[in-house]
Amino acid sequence: MINTMRRYYFDYAAGTPVDSRAEKAMRLYWSKKFGNPGALHWFGQEASAAVFQARDIIAKALGAKYQEIIFTSSATEANNLALRGVIKSFKSFKSPKIIVSSIEHDSILNTARDLERDGVGIVYLPVNKDGLVDLKKLEATLDERTILVSVMYVNNEVGTIQPIAKISEIIRNFREAISHKSSVKSPVAYPLLHTDAVQAFNYLNCNVNDFGVDLLTLSAQKIYGPKGAGALYARQEIRDKRPMTYISPIITGGSVQEYGLRGGTENVPAIVGFGKAVELVTYSREKENSRLRKLQEYFLGRMKKIAPKAKLNGPEDLEKRNPNNLNFYFPGSTAQDLLIKLDLAGFAVSPGAACTARTCQPSHVLMAIGHSEERAMSSLRFTFGRPTTKAEVDKLLGAMTKI
Repeated sequence: MINTMRRYYFDYAAGTPVDSRAEKAMRLYWSKKFGNPGALHWFGQEASAAVFQARDIIAKALGAKYQEIIFTSSATEANNLALRGVIKSFKSFKSPKIIVSSIEHDSILNTARDLERDGVGIVYLPVNKDGLVDLKKLEATLDERTILVSVMYVNNEVGTIQPIAKISEIIRNFREAISHKSSVKSPVAYPLLHTDAVQAFNYLNCNVNDFGVDLLTLSAQKIYGPKGAGALYARQEIRDKRPMTYISPIITGGSVQEYGLRGGTENVPAIVGFGKAVELVTYSREKENSRLRKLQEYFLGRMKKIAPKAKLNGPEDLEKRNPNNLNFYFPGSTAQDLLIKLDLAGFAVSPGAACTARTCQPSHVLMAIGHSEERAMSSLRFTFGRPTTKAEVDKLLGAMTKI
């Protein structure tokens, strides 16, 4: 029997559908324009030109140079390249240290833990109840062993927007203080600053010159592009410094691929779709931001009436959180039960815990911002996207009223 139930998606922080315009741009590169971009003949140059165009679009959207965009298979790979690539370049450095926030995505935290097992010093920055990093702790933790600081721009679970420009200023001041002590002047100083901007790009200014980052991660599948494409912005100076570079490849292959920082034939169709998705976001960001903020405010106001005992996780000041994100604690319920009931009613949301068929683990983000395991296990995340309408939100609110 065919299930004809209408289904509604409220999990856009997890993944987005491919925009039809991005899909159309990709289509030719699956079949007719199939050349290897590393080949010198016409077919190869045709593919190479498509990769360059996408690279240039993304670079301009970030205020960067095209040579500073390194394509990867995902944001997870880009985050690994940022952390492992920097550590690899500093392999002769005595007791290197990395600072990360305690609410980073698992691709950062698990990479940091792996590096920690290999002897790298890792500091996990605490956050307050809104999920904002402790800037005083950051200042106190910086020392001459610190080679990298990684703080995500927007948290994927509670939507907290971090003050990246302020963090950059703190690091810049520390660099200058160290430089004054040193007799050797360098065009590039460390620690470097990396930010995972995967959740931010749809809604916030990501111009790298405005907040002074050295490394920045993007994902195509979070901005209505295809899965299988990510990118790392890597400031040119950190790659060109001699006698060493500040970042090295972790996947080796063709020495000219991705400017020597990522071996492997480029995924041309996905990269083309990525470029188109970025182009579409830059055209619509301001308008979409405003539209989703209104939906967010509307949903929050209605939820307070439907479930007066429910509590918001993360910033209550909506200006401090992404406009598409709301995360609620529902006392007396479990996230798993609520998720199942909503799914059976046709609504897709995300739990405040990582659940499999056999076990559920409380969200490390909700625990880090000071909530109990019980609260983490009783929380749901609702995230809106480009296709979300007020009518769909009303449907969700109706389902929540019944549940």
